[in-house]
Order: sequence, then C-alpha cells, then structure tokens
Amino acid sequence: MSDPRPGLKPLARTRLYEQVAQQIMEWVRENGLTTGDRLLPERELATRLGVSRATVSQALVALEVIGVVAVRHGDGAVLTDASGAAKVLEALRAHAKRLPDIIDARDALETKIAALAATRRTDDDLAAIDGALDVMEADIDAGGRGVAGDEQFHAAITEAAHSSLLEKMMQQISELILETRIESLSQPGRPRDSLAAHRRIADAVRLGDPELAAAAMHHHVAQVSDVAILRD
Repeated sequence: MSDPRPGLKPLARTRLYEQVAQQIMEWVRENGLTTGDRLLPERELATRLGVSRATVSQALVALEVIGVVAVRHGDGAVLTDASGAAKVLEALRAHAKRLPDIIDARDALETKIAALAATRRTDDDLAAIDGALDVMEADIDAGGRGVAGDEQFHAAITEAAHSSLLEKMMQQISELILETRIESLSQPGRPRDSLAAHRRIADAVRLGDPELAAAAMHHHVAQVSDVAILRD
C-alpha cells in the first residue's frame, strides 16, 4: 500500500549542457549584452567554463533552437533575444520534452508525403527538388549546415505530393520541425549524411516508386532523430 502522506520529490537532473547554457546567459546579463552582440568563441567559452567544446556547442545549439542566439558560419553565436535569459532552463527542458513527439509527427506525415510525391510529381516538382539539393550542397561546401536547403528540400517534396491538406498540416508544425532541423544538422557530420539521404529520397521520387520513397524518408527521419539532446 502506498504512503498517502506527501513526501519529497526527486529533483530534476540538470544536464551539463543546460548548466553551460545558464552560465552563458548569466554572462550575457552581467555584461549587459543586447540583441546583435556576439558571444565569445566556442573555444574560449569551453576554456573559461572548464568543459569540452562539444558541450559548449550543444549548449549553443539548444539556445539557438529556443531563439536566444543564432549560430552563423564565420560569425559564431550572435545574441538574438537577451530577454530570454531568465527562462532559459525552462525553455530548454520544454524543447527536449516535445522533441520525440515532433519526430513522430514528421515520420507519420513525411513518409506518406514522400510516397505520394513518387506517384504525383511533375517535371517542375523534380526541378524544384534538384534545386533544393543544389542549395544545400553549396551551403555545406561553404562550411554551413545546410539548414535553408534542407527546409527547401522538404518543402519541395511536400509540394510534389499535391495534397493541400497534408501541406497545411506540415505548415502548422513547421516551427516545431525547425527545432529538429537545427538540432540534427548541428550534429558532427550530419549535414552531408542528410544530403545523401535527401538524394536517396529524390531518386526514389524520380523513379516513381512510392514504397522506396516512403522507406527512404522513414530512414531519414530516424537518422535525424539521433541527436545529442535525446541521447542524454
């Protein structure tokens, strides 16, 4: 029989990247940084905090996902919302909690969308898909993560499915999907892995093989779901 008396509840375990994110935002507050100001380089942050660059990178990605910073190739991390410092831990944990649900939704919707695209795509659709692949590849070759090209590719596949309702559903969760996109493409080696997965999806759509396209999309979504924040 359970004890009806109220008792102590276990404390939530604070992950290292969460602690780092909090420390970064405390430094931002103490130094009076405002929107548009650049944070210290990753290497310097890691040295000052006594943690690995990988942990600092994970913290910065988490802050980017919740809209506090923007990580730009060549510029480092730039502050985009100084007002978010007070609730950063709450926002980080909310993001981590909803991430599995976002991935489930992507798998359900985009797998079906890929199958429909394989049977309904037009020449113009294929041209748009190829154009998105080119954009992503060019960004990665220049040292970027390919976020814009990734978004453009999935939008082109959705358009090729020619289902107005599915397209509307994808639009409704687009901001949530952006969270998984940033999280995934920030993993080491992930941009080129995702580009390769996109090419497999595009090939299946071009072949007109709905089962192959669905399988390729399902594999891709499973791949992008492997992110550090969930492994923790």
